[in-house]
This record gives sequence, structure tokens and C-alpha cells, in this order.
Amino acid sequence: MAWLSLLLFLPWFAVVAALYWWFPRQPRHRARSVYDTTMLLLALLVSIGFMHWGYRIGAAEVDADSLWRQILAVLYAYGGFLAMMVLALLLRPRVLYRA
Repeated sequence: MAWLSLLLFLPWFAVVAALYWWFPRQPRHRARSVYDTTMLLLALLVSIGFMHWGYRIGAAEVDADSLWRQILAVLYAYGGFLAMMVLALLLRPRVLYRA
């Protein structure tokens, strides 16, 4: 059931990933494509890891209902994905545009 949160947020992750991929439009070269692909895959993996972590934390709460597990899984997955996207945006100029 932990995978339900990823399934529900996958369209939004796709929108954020598309915006990250398309902007800025120039320069678009092979190194940037490889970097962007790597960071998007890493963001997805981090999101999956955080999703399972949040689900386990929600399951550990004794007096919480089963919906709380899904809520925490979504929050952790979204936070992990956005954190990786912000890190990727901050590192992109340093990695790709060295003088």
C-alpha cells in the first residue's frame, strides 16, 4: 500500500520533472542531458526511499489510522523529490558551466 502514494503523485512529479528538463532552454548539450537524466532518476529513487520511510513511520504510530500511513508516505515522497530538484537546480551551473 505504500506504493499508492507514489502512484497518486506521479503526475505531479512528471510536471515538475518536465519543467526542470525544459527550463532554461539553452544551452542544451549532451552533458546537460546526461546530468538532468541522472538527477531526475536520483530524485525518483530518493522519493521512493522517503515514501517507504514515511509509510513505516506512519505504521509505527499505534493510535493512528491507516490513512495516516498514506499521508506521511506522500509528504515524505514529495519532500524528497522537491529537495532533490532544488539540489539539482543549485548544482547544475557548478557542474556544467565550469570555466
